[in-house]
Amino acid sequence: MNEENRYQRLREEMVRKQIAARGIDDPRVLDALRAVPRHLFVDEALRDQAYGDFPLPIGQGQTISQPYIVAEMTQALQLTADDRVLEIGTGSGYQAAILAQIAYRVYTVERIHSLYIRTRKLFDELGYHNIVTRFSDGTCGWREEGPFDAIIVTAGSPQIPAPLVEQLGDGGRMIIPVGDAYSQELTNLYRDQHGIHQTELGGCRFVKLVGDHGWKDV
Repeated sequence: MNEENRYQRLREEMVRKQIAARGIDDPRVLDALRAVPRHLFVDEALRDQAYGDFPLPIGQGQTISQPYIVAEMTQALQLTADDRVLEIGTGSGYQAAILAQIAYRVYTVERIHSLYIRTRKLFDELGYHNIVTRFSDGTCGWREEGPFDAIIVTAGSPQIPAPLVEQLGDGGRMIIPVGDAYSQELTNLYRDQHGIHQTELGGCRFVKLVGDHGWKDV
């Protein structure tokens, strides 16, 4: 078995045992997880662990999320092929690549310059031409490109940043971990003509969302 076939088998196994077995049933999400080469979004020394049921370090105190969390957050967004999605916290780029398999365009913001440069290069190498990157404070969103059909925040915030709520379009969905520095509640927001509706999806743990409308320090 060559290397690419081996990684494909590991992806299939990951989707079957970690994702579908836990109730993720959106076929577009499952197909995206089968398609994106997760091992290319981690350091070469960690590639054999890339499809494990756990997060992995990517440098600068950041992580690539556990595959199930990526799947759960993506499914919660209820994406369509026409959606424009804002991601806060590019990190490794894996979550953005999953979103790009489903949505029309992904706008992703990263505040750590070394991660921003590395991930932008990786998107170019892998041909993700519907991902637009920005080096900035993600808690401020990306006002020039809003409003968005969906917003996903991949770091834990002490509260829901007001600029992100303002940039959520009518009918828009947002998924964001909200809580303290050690544990958060995965929170789902939906905007309609009556206002903002909020539900909690369960406990989680993410690195801090740092910025003007998040944590002030790492």
